[in-house]
Parts: sequence; C-alpha cells; structure tokens
Amino acid sequence: MKQIPVIAIQLIHIQGPLKGEIQEFLNPSISIGRHPSCDVVFPVDVTVISRRHATITREGNRFKLVDQSSNGTYLNGKRVQEAYLKDGDVLIFAEGGPKVSFLTKSIKGDSPDFYSTVSAASTEKADIAPHAQAQPSQTASPAPVPDARVETMRVPLVIQYGPTLRDFKQVPVTIGKGPDCDFTMAYPGIAHQHAQIFYSREQYWIKDLTGRQSILVNNQAISSQAPLNPQDRLTLLSGGPEFRFLGDGRLAEIVESAPREPSSPVTAGDNITAEKPHPEKSGKKSVSFFKKILNR
Repeated sequence: MKQIPVIAIQLIHIQGPLKGEIQEFLNPSISIGRHPSCDVVFPVDVTVISRRHATITREGNRFKLVDQSSNGTYLNGKRVQEAYLKDGDVLIFAEGGPKVSFLTKSIKGDSPDFYSTVSAASTEKADIAPHAQAQPSQTASPAPVPDARVETMRVPLVIQYGPTLRDFKQVPVTIGKGPDCDFTMAYPGIAHQHAQIFYSREQYWIKDLTGRQSILVNNQAISSQAPLNPQDRLTLLSGGPEFRFLGDGRLAEIVESAPREPSSPVTAGDNITAEKPHPEKSGKKSVSFFKKILNR
C-alpha cells in the first residue's frame, strides 16, 4: 500500500490574542474560529472572528484555505474565498484581525493510516518560567565538528525576525548589518558580515564570520561552524538576537518574556504575552517569547 507522506502544519501567531504562540497540527483538516470545538480557538470577545471563520484542509500534498466568515479572510493582504497555501503565506482573519504565518514540515515515519490515528495539535506556549530556561553551560565545549564545505545549494531557508519574513530559495545566506548581506540586521554589536547559513551533509549549518566566537548554539560558543538540529537555540551575539531552528530551514526569533506583576492575577482569557516594541525599533529588548511580526 502506498504510504501517505506525513506533513505537519505550523501556524505562527504574529498578531492578535494568541500572539507569541506556535501551533502545530497533524490533522487533515483544521477549523478556525471562536467556537470551542474549533482547532484554533480565538476568545469570544474577538467579535470580528466568526464562530466558524475558516478551514485549512489537506488535498494530496497541498493545503486549501476556505473562508466561512462574514468579515472575510485575507491571504497576503488580499481577501479570498478559497486558495491553496504555500510556506510563508500570511493569513489575516478579518480586516485588522488576528494574523498568522503558515508553514509546513515533513515528518518521518509515514504511515498509510496515519491520519486515522492522529488528530491532535501541540502548542508551544509563549512563556517559560525563568528557572526552566537554558543556562550557559559550565562544562567543557564538545569535541569540534569537522568543517563542512560551503557550497551553493537550492534548498529553502525562512528567517523570521521582528517585522521581517524572508524566504530564500537557496543558500548560503549571509547575515549581518552590511548592505551586501542577504539578510540585514540593524542590531548593536552585529558585525558587517556576522554569520552564514549553508547546507552540507544533508543538514543546515551556521558559520561564524566574525572570527571572535560570537555565535552560540545551545549556549555554547562555536569555534568556526556548527550543524543545526531541530529545536537548537541559536544566539548571534551574547545578549543579542536569538533564534530557534525549527528544522527544514526555518529560523524563528526568540524574544524572552517578562514576569507578570504580582499585583495582577491571571484570569481566564488573559493574554499573558507582553506587548513591547521590537529591539530594532526601540533599542530595548522586547519581553515576549517567540514573538514574531512577519511582514512580507
């Protein structure tokens, strides 16, 4: 029997009451709205969202968005009734309403009856207790990894940082503050050419271009270059921009969360992700975790 490829959907909430969350779905159909039976449930007081606002349904290896609302669903700024989605698409549910980025990823372990046995979503929450966050390692650095060759490869790379979403069709991609970089970052301390993402030996790699061991992977400085594995924490500069490598060539910014004021008890329906300007705009570190504002 021919196996069905397993493809997960990731919805990255970049505006609205669920801002700062990444929801991952393995369902063949995803419902979106205010009704509690929906897979993506928005608070009942977000009245621009219909009780059953839209669905995303798998058709073969494609995913179809269908609007079921009265206020409309927008795909990359254009109102649509039905449309097929691609990685990096930005969806807005009602004009000025919640905004999400659509991504997919393949999962190993395909099964012919996979979708009859799996119908759940995992949500990566925006806030992590301070004691649960990774601390710098006090142990010796691991054995060096043999250098990989930097070559031009036609593989995708998606970088989400602040108000920016960039979708590259090939690597290497150079990151830095210089205008000659593929991805520019106006962050204090970032070098003219700071880092390079490339693909070798069937995986993605990060290369430090500063010569100062400025880049950390999982809180350990790399001497020259290092492979990237799913869920690795990539720090470009001590105290500076941090990313989570989500696998399949996707980098999502990590922005640390701030503790709630003790005098403000959490009640049902509270949005616990603080709203602060992005450091590129304000010069101060933002205080939400996995806060992403994608603007194509």
